[in-house]
Amino acid sequence: MSVHVVVEQMKLLYILLCYCGFLFFVLLDGVESKVYTRCGLAQELLSLGFSSSWVGNWVCLVESESGRNTEKQVAKANGGTALGLFQINSKQWCTFGKTGGKCNMKCEDLLNENIRDDSACAQKIQSEQGFKAWDGWRRSCYGRTYPSTIITTCI
Repeated sequence: MSVHVVVEQMKLLYILLCYCGFLFFVLLDGVESKVYTRCGLAQELLSLGFSSSWVGNWVCLVESESGRNTEKQVAKANGGTALGLFQINSKQWCTFGKTGGKCNMKCEDLLNENIRDDSACAQKIQSEQGFKAWDGWRRSCYGRTYPSTIITTCI
């Protein structure tokens, strides 16, 4: 193995360790998380101005993406991280450490229990790309009757 290959591998390892260390400190940064109940989430979304005709789809999306957990993080193949309740991808929608991305927000703000800013960003994504922007919605909610029963069950 050439010296050049070894140096490149060490650079990649260093970048990976820095990224993991950064995520570790983000998690230790006093993030307060919340795991919603199905009906609690439906009521919270309604209080944030979500349309009652779409709340079932939003709850189904959140259940399939994050399990209703505001602190969930998943590394994505594109190099980004899916964050929070709505699993919003850091690659396009937010920036770590400062406001940025299409939602003009810090990615860390997607991991706390205040979902007002998360909700605004998710609605922006939905208005630009539709619910099909989320794999979990396509897999678990699209074409199913389940989302339409959430409002009658919970409210």
